[in-house]
Amino acid sequence: METANQIFFIVFSLIGLGFFLSSLYQYRANRTSGFSIYWPLSVGLFSLSSFSFGIALWAHKFFLTIANTTFIVSVFLLIFLYRSWNKRLFTKVQTLFLWIIPVFIFFFYDYLRVIPETFKHRVALITITQELFLVWQIWELIKYYKVERTIVVKWLIFLTTFTLLGETFRTLWILFGSTQINFFLYAQDALALTLLWIGYGSTILIYVALGSFYLEKQIKNENEIVNALKSTKEENEKISELLKEKERLIYGLMKANKTATTGALSASIAHELNQPLGASNLNIQFLKMKLEKGVLNPELGKEILNSLEEDNKRAATIVKSLRSIFTEGKLSAQETQLGDLITKVLEVVKPELKSKNIQIQLRIDQDLMILVNSSEIEQVILNLLTNAIQSLGNYGGLARRISVEAIKTGQSVQFSVADNGSGVPQAFQSQLFELLSTTKQTGMGLGLWLCKHIVTRCSGSIHYEDVVGGGARFIVKFPPR
Repeated sequence: METANQIFFIVFSLIGLGFFLSSLYQYRANRTSGFSIYWPLSVGLFSLSSFSFGIALWAHKFFLTIANTTFIVSVFLLIFLYRSWNKRLFTKVQTLFLWIIPVFIFFFYDYLRVIPETFKHRVALITITQELFLVWQIWELIKYYKVERTIVVKWLIFLTTFTLLGETFRTLWILFGSTQINFFLYAQDALALTLLWIGYGSTILIYVALGSFYLEKQIKNENEIVNALKSTKEENEKISELLKEKERLIYGLMKANKTATTGALSASIAHELNQPLGASNLNIQFLKMKLEKGVLNPELGKEILNSLEEDNKRAATIVKSLRSIFTEGKLSAQETQLGDLITKVLEVVKPELKSKNIQIQLRIDQDLMILVNSSEIEQVILNLLTNAIQSLGNYGGLARRISVEAIKTGQSVQFSVADNGSGVPQAFQSQLFELLSTTKQTGMGLGLWLCKHIVTRCSGSIHYEDVVGGGARFIVKFPPR
């Protein structure tokens, strides 16, 4: 019978070892998700306790002290586990005080072990301590069950309560009910051994339930991750759609700004085109008259044709400049000469400059290459020049002047437009680049906001500063290519 009991203990230790390896793997794989180390530690100590009970007769009876102490610690650790579920941790002082209990049991049990006929006292020491810890476990589990009403937690409460009742009955039987005289762990009467193995069986079932609890938690975490990924994907799609909508809005605003700028320049552009077209019409009428009379000499004909060619080139240049700015170009960036873009825009605003008697001062370095979308940067230049022209149009000074500068500063390219007008009032300077903000009596407040948007998209920057002596200056910086 003694050998059979030892074999039973070894079998339980192997079962516990299997649970220990499984729980340790789950802990290491999921410790960032709230899995507690107390679970694998408790199972591991239970396995060690069963193994020590199994070899105590074959090796040394000191293993009985190890077995009982590790068993109590395995029960003790489940209190820490359930308390962690309730988000309640012991303080350092409380933890130190609680660990005195298994230390005391170790030395006191070992003292009793060497005294003959103290088996009942040793059983009482271990089982009563276990029962107190089981009551504490049930209390912690009930508190957790009020928050998480799951079937696994209900089973844990039932199994722990069943173990408590079994151990209590075993304690009472050994102390008061049994008539056996020579008590020994491996040779107890049938009822005592039955209650012992029922207690061990229910402990194994508790560890099975804990495995189910953490498996359920792992599945729940994985489902939450999957749902989070789905939610993230949906959010990304929404963000992507919002970004597309933003681009469509900005595209619409750019078109609206182009339309507004076109309207502001249309009268002077029409006047400028009418001049070469009108001159061409007069030259054609004169040429027809001379041909009809047959008095056209070669020199006069050549002079008239040259004049027609010049007028045609002049009109074509204006149309070409307008087309490059106001038609929809590709949005891809490419290396472009900044000086060429400035020249194209100046051809468009030249009629306005003439009609308002505004002088242009140019300082443009050669070979200033920038990586941009040319049609967008042309619009930036046009907006800044148009703002300067409109500012000087309302200025009462006689010498109206706009300075256009494009230079290289270090590795960057700097472009600026400055006028000698009245400048921007201090109260409006902080809002210059905000959408729908304008200091003009007419206009939608899109120009400077779009300028900033376009320049920022090119990884550049734009800012305003007052000109010494009066006036406004806008500076655009393009990054190195």
